[in-house]
Amino acid sequence: MAGLEVTVMLGLAIVVGTVLAPRLRMATPLVLLVIGLLLGFVPALREVQLPPETVLLLFLPVLLFRESWTTSLRSVRRSLRYIVPMSTLLVVASAFAVAGIAAAMGLPWPAALILGAAVAPPDATAVGALGRLLPTRTLMKLKAESLTNDGTALVIYAIAVSIAVGGQVTPLTVTATVLLSYLGGAAAGIVTAALAAAALRRMHASLTINLTMLLVPFAAFLLAELISASGVLAVVFAGLIVAWFAPRITTAASRRQADAAWPLGVYALNGALFVLIGLEVQFVLHDISPSEIGWLLLVTVAAWVALLVVRYLFQMLFSPFTSGRPSGSTAGSRHRARVVSTIAGFRGAVSLAIALSVPLSTEAGAPLAGRDAVVFVTAGVIVLSLLVQGPLLPAVVRWARLPGDGAEQDELEIAQRAISTAALAALDEIAEAEHIHDDVRDRARREGYEQLELANAKALARQRAAEDAAIAALESMLEDDSADVAPTPPLGGSSSSGSLEMLTAQGPVDLAQRSPLTRHEEATRLKLALIQRKREVLLKLRRDGTVDDLIVRRLQASLDVDEIRLRGPERFD
Repeated sequence: MAGLEVTVMLGLAIVVGTVLAPRLRMATPLVLLVIGLLLGFVPALREVQLPPETVLLLFLPVLLFRESWTTSLRSVRRSLRYIVPMSTLLVVASAFAVAGIAAAMGLPWPAALILGAAVAPPDATAVGALGRLLPTRTLMKLKAESLTNDGTALVIYAIAVSIAVGGQVTPLTVTATVLLSYLGGAAAGIVTAALAAAALRRMHASLTINLTMLLVPFAAFLLAELISASGVLAVVFAGLIVAWFAPRITTAASRRQADAAWPLGVYALNGALFVLIGLEVQFVLHDISPSEIGWLLLVTVAAWVALLVVRYLFQMLFSPFTSGRPSGSTAGSRHRARVVSTIAGFRGAVSLAIALSVPLSTEAGAPLAGRDAVVFVTAGVIVLSLLVQGPLLPAVVRWARLPGDGAEQDELEIAQRAISTAALAALDEIAEAEHIHDDVRDRARREGYEQLELANAKALARQRAAEDAAIAALESMLEDDSADVAPTPPLGGSSSSGSLEMLTAQGPVDLAQRSPLTRHEEATRLKLALIQRKREVLLKLRRDGTVDDLIVRRLQASLDVDEIRLRGPERFD
């Protein structure tokens, strides 16, 4: 099929999947995968293949950059004891477990090891798309693990391919490959982020800033590839670093533009990827000899089960060394958390890209034994992972009764009150520096106190609602009856509305003395200065580790909206 026809077909599939998913009560990626599988029954569409370089060079940099951009750096730092072994030792254990089972079932050992490397790493984009029901802390740990484990898998893949094609593999070459992959990838990401920071500091137009941002993941991946390092790690490092310094050197308009454009682009790429995976599975299925399909299906199921078992056992054995035992946790709660983490370990496009990258022949020119089987089993494991684990995850999360993320809402309210209080404390100083008239300053003070009072009222209402819900749940347990939980009181009750109305009252203003335009201009300058002070305090809270990165992003987006409303829309020549 022509490229334009494929593009329209992918776009229609994404639209149909997006419309059907809510009605079917299924995750959109699962619906898109099924649509891809169904489209594969059309012979002309079945010929649409997914070139591995397309995933590695077009899809992967953008998707990984976005996932790393929306990952909490504080959570990564706090969970390093969990992330490092899960993204290295677990990948190695999973790869060799699958390789051993596949070899025992008749697959040549080099091809079996390639298969193990392909299916070992959970996929970051699949985890990000299907793991939204998880508590934020659990999701951040899984995303961070998935962002970094591809580097380990690619190292194992490189070694396995070298063995399969007849190359020389020694302990020295393995060590050099590992060091170059990790250290080189990290260095490439850091260098790219530093260059991006130097360029962004000199830019002010939103389009220029965001075009530079879009270039960062591709530049990081390219630089890593030039030195034979891990492009995946380079993109992840670049994304985490750029996300940290971007609030200080980009503009409010550019950030709002990026927050609107990136989710749409990433959603379209993700959707196209899942549809293409479904088409590729159909292509592989029809390319395999019918006499081998039964055996390969057994290998596929065995490999998939092995991945689940190894992941659970690894967490159970290494739990004391990776995350310790949280206070108040029991053996049952830790078991349920491990089950959730096991089910949430989805495989995705990276695994298929690795399998499709397997060479067709050895250095001697002979066909590489087992290549078709590697592609078939990898595609089958991806399908089982998405279509079995995906629908199963919501039920498992409900069964696990994982503790909620109440701390996240607490941090949000603390940060809101902290930046509002800091702005009010600095109001007189800012008004004097900006030469603001007293009536404008006093009005800003009243508005600030109103916002602070409203934030306190919301926090109190949420706390009372949580206490009422807990009491109702306890009474239900004691009485063994389904008592109704008291409804949450509205955030803005009548008791507070009267106070707010009283605070907004003001005396008459002599318009002959001060022009409304003058007062408006002064109020705008004062509000912009207060927003800047709030932003500085917010970034300090992030730097001190008091507030999580994701909460900072939410509050900064609100401040950016206020700033854009005051400054007006950005104009383009």
